[in-house]
Amino acid sequence: MSITKISIETWLTLPTNHLLIDVRSPSEYNKAHIPGAYNLPLLSDEERKIIGTLYKQESRQIAIKKGLEFFGPKMRKMVEEIERYLRKSTDASINTLIIHCWRGGMRSATVAWLFDLYGFKVYTIEGGYKKFRHWVLEIFTQDYPIQIVGGYTGSAKTDMLQELHKLGENIIDLENLANHKGSAFGAIGMPTQPSQEMFENKLALALSSISSNTTPIWVEDESQRIGLVNIPLTLWNQLRTKQVYFFDIPFEERLAYLIAIYGILPHNKLAEAILRIQKRLGGLETKTALQFLEDKNIKESFRILLHYYDKLYLKGLKNRPISFQQEMTISSPNCNSSQNVAVLLKKFYR
Repeated sequence: MSITKISIETWLTLPTNHLLIDVRSPSEYNKAHIPGAYNLPLLSDEERKIIGTLYKQESRQIAIKKGLEFFGPKMRKMVEEIERYLRKSTDASINTLIIHCWRGGMRSATVAWLFDLYGFKVYTIEGGYKKFRHWVLEIFTQDYPIQIVGGYTGSAKTDMLQELHKLGENIIDLENLANHKGSAFGAIGMPTQPSQEMFENKLALALSSISSNTTPIWVEDESQRIGLVNIPLTLWNQLRTKQVYFFDIPFEERLAYLIAIYGILPHNKLAEAILRIQKRLGGLETKTALQFLEDKNIKESFRILLHYYDKLYLKGLKNRPISFQQEMTISSPNCNSSQNVAVLLKKFYR
């Protein structure tokens, strides 16, 4: 058998009946990795440190010998781990292993040799994860047919995105990729956010999965920062010039929607979120919102917060580029996402 080297672009076009294996150390993988990759480290973090020191202070040959000393006892366990993974996998069609390390060097070549010897069909990715990161950053420089769903806080913009997806439209759900709902309250009940690098990796693959460059890609209007991660600047600058469909929904309707979504969350978490924005909210408003929350008067507490976020959104609109003249206002009586999407698509495809 033989080991074939493939580019990132070729890997993206392959059928899904393969297992992508990242043989970098656990800390490298945990920082960020290609989404969907399985971590099968050739070296532990400590072993990698030792090899690196030998390589710098002694010689390449001594480092390789030490690496073989680490690798030898692991060979059987690595093969058996992948066999167990494949037995448990719900995808019985997997018949190929695609292996990569940091830059397509000795680590991926070593593990590829092992699995090729054992009888697997094996590919390695040229340039490894480093090449993948170059590809990610290039993705954000391309122009996309993005259309933006806008509206004040509580307009059910995320619900509208999901409705668009159900109807077969292309969407990029930035908040889902970031594991954050985009406000001071956005982390409550959500999984841990990815690192900035991992967020970028997920976002790049989501964009690249949309094959057509002519059909619209619907995105929710966001601040550049979503929790602890940022929309990459090159893509953010592009988003600032795209058409916004701004849904103007009555304050009381949006307030009711927010109460239904956030009112059920633990009150101590809501209080912590209010305290995080107290400098911008103001001392008196913070104190009043917290008191209403303590009195279990969610509606009046949220009323204060919604007024704050409305002002924040207006400020964001005013800060768009001077040349930006791409906003269309759609008045709607409520937060019914299916009805609002029907109006949106009628206006877009008219």
